[in-house]
Amino acid sequence: MMEASRKYKINDYLHQLNVKEYRMAIQSLPKILGISLNTFHNYRNILGTETQDIPYEKVVMMEQLFGMAPGTLRTEPIEVSNLKDLMQPTLNKARLQ
Repeated sequence: MMEASRKYKINDYLHQLNVKEYRMAIQSLPKILGISLNTFHNYRNILGTETQDIPYEKVVMMEQLFGMAPGTLRTEPIEVSNLKDLMQPTLNKARLQ
């Protein structure tokens, strides 16, 4: 059976470390992020299909700690249209009235 993909690339980053670095990272990251070890493990295991998310501030901190570009910790990018494009039908309708 295939395992569901994770929402965030935390494990991908951690698995690139050697054993010593991995152990140190698991101990250090929760302290740096100001969260419990259990919360950190919960963050690592959020599935892509779940609605649960990591708070934005913690995502930004992890991206910086991992040397990732902003917005790249998430496995799947969030696709959304431009706000002006979304409002255009409503604006056009208002102009006609």
